[in-house]
Amino acid sequence: MIDLFNLGFLKISLLDVIDISIVAYIIYNLYKWLKGTLGSQIFIGLLIVMLLSFSAQLLNLKAVSWLLKFITDIWVITFIILFQPEIRRLLVLIARNPFARNNNSETPEYVTHIVDAAFELSQQQHGALIIVLKSSGIRGFNETGEILNARLSKDLLRCIFYPRAALHDGAVIIKNNIIEAARCAMPLSGTTTHKGEPLGMRHRAGIGISEQADVISIIVSEETGSISVAEQGVLTRGLSKEALRKRLRVTQEYSHFRKLIIAVENLFRQQK
Repeated sequence: MIDLFNLGFLKISLLDVIDISIVAYIIYNLYKWLKGTLGSQIFIGLLIVMLLSFSAQLLNLKAVSWLLKFITDIWVITFIILFQPEIRRLLVLIARNPFARNNNSETPEYVTHIVDAAFELSQQQHGALIIVLKSSGIRGFNETGEILNARLSKDLLRCIFYPRAALHDGAVIIKNNIIEAARCAMPLSGTTTHKGEPLGMRHRAGIGISEQADVISIIVSEETGSISVAEQGVLTRGLSKEALRKRLRVTQEYSHFRKLIIAVENLFRQQK
């Protein structure tokens, strides 16, 4: 490999530039992904330790290098413990395929039920948290509430989230056209504000489950009646009826794509 230029004893080649650019790109995107979470401060601290370790080796500081090597020996275990929620979220993001789309213009029946129920609840300012499963289930969270396995309908959703109803607290979990469970407890996100405004428990729960599982959360505010959506840990507020319908249609298209991928994988396993 031809050297591009020399910095004293340090020779820089084209391969080195490419290598450094890739690492810088990965670190930058990791920081953007962690920015605003508790893990961002820890991540910066770990970057400082790595920079010190590199500098110590470059300057041949043996004592400092030994000390930093002792820290890096437990790097993997420490990283897993400190970043457990973030790692789980990253694995969920990797499992998702952003290219899953189709041209079917027909709106699925269950999307219509959810959209109509959400906007009727919004008009009456009845708070609601609806979790729509995409590619996988969340059985552990189902079991925190009441198992229903009932056919989805607009009226049933409205009845569940009626303020005096026994099941109105917590979240409803929906898979395709079935309400699997109601009054389910969801994990709270570490995010407490959105664009400077404080988030209530319902919104934090909607964001929290979207960080840990492949779902889309629909949140109806009890205070304002506004409708929000949380997906991949990102909250979008003030959705119109058509915007919510579009988001759910994309979710349905993605779900069908995932089923096709799983079917192909199972076919290859059988052939082996």
